[in-house]
Amino acid sequence: MPELPEVETILRGLALRLTGRRIVGLDQRRPDLRAPLPSGLSERLVGRRFEGFARRGKFILATLDDGWTLLFHLGMSGRLVLDGASRGPHEHLTFLFDDGSRLRFVDPRRFGMLDLWPSARLAEHPSLRDLGVEPLDPGFDARLLGELLRGRRAPLKSVLMDQRVVAGLGNIYANEALFRARLCPLRAASTLGPVQIARLVAAIRATLDDAIAKGGTSLRDYVQANGELGSFQNDFMVYDREGQPCPVCSRPIRRIVQAGRSTYFCSRCQR
Repeated sequence: MPELPEVETILRGLALRLTGRRIVGLDQRRPDLRAPLPSGLSERLVGRRFEGFARRGKFILATLDDGWTLLFHLGMSGRLVLDGASRGPHEHLTFLFDDGSRLRFVDPRRFGMLDLWPSARLAEHPSLRDLGVEPLDPGFDARLLGELLRGRRAPLKSVLMDQRVVAGLGNIYANEALFRARLCPLRAASTLGPVQIARLVAAIRATLDDAIAKGGTSLRDYVQANGELGSFQNDFMVYDREGQPCPVCSRPIRRIVQAGRSTYFCSRCQR
């Protein structure tokens, strides 16, 4: 599933090309993805102009000039690709713009989502209202994270991946950030001290910033808005490296399963 860096990369690509562009056509080939698409979608969108783009967690928010916002979620295998090849069997929505460009929503597994919601009430949307803090916001600091971890006996990695705690942080980047912070994913979240929490905040920020700079991680379906692959997978220190030497101490990287997700860590470096 695309995580925060992938969504942020796509968002920036869309904002660069589509801000100010007017929708002149919409080709909708099915009534639903993960959930039913809004009724009358073409009639509601054609003629509208994109005023801006933002991100909340793993959601892309495209503000329209009529007081409504389009919400995109890519699910497990979704792509938002500008222009590119002609449509294939999994291209469910195609937006046509006044400059001739096209935005293609491709989703083989159909776990993605598109919705329309009043811009003034975005915080009330069922998919957004319970999201946690944004890890790239200036207010995400050691004090705030310490408050969020206080009293939580669940494993640290599980807490970090809870979207009600930290929005957008997924499995790949939780693994990588915990390695950079030298913290064991299995330890209870509430056991971190102030120095460790500050180290974790810095590691989360650095991991996400580095991944965005590399265009995200391309392992299966993900591509950037221009169709290019991300390259952060070439910089993995622990993720998907079971049995390979730790880049710090050379001990083999371990893999365990937590809450149905693979966790990779160094049992010597991470405490």
